[in-house]
Amino acid sequence: MSDEKSYSEQEITERLASELPHWEYRDGWVRRKYKTIGWPYTLLVVNAVGHIAEAACHHPDLSVSYGEVTVKLMTHSAKGVTDKDFELAKLIEQHVTWLPGEGSPLDGFEKGMKKKWTR
Repeated sequence: MSDEKSYSEQEITERLASELPHWEYRDGWVRRKYKTIGWPYTLLVVNAVGHIAEAACHHPDLSVSYGEVTVKLMTHSAKGVTDKDFELAKLIEQHVTWLPGEGSPLDGFEKGMKKKWTR
């Protein structure tokens, strides 16, 4: 049994609204679907999530198809959503959606391809 605090549905919904507005709570998981422009970009998302999760030693469930990746998080040992899930979701969101800022010497996907690579 874990000593970690599991959040109530209301607490989860409030935290998602203020901290992770593109994420939702459903069926006991916090989750986010990332849509990509095709298979190579889907694999980039999967690899980024995999690297972050392994470094954090907290692993999401992933559903992968041609143009999308669904990330689902909950802490199994706590039988619910904990601070681990919120922290990992924030890191995933930050890294998967990152693009070079205005004035950056880096071109980024969007400048070169004229498409948003995740949404």
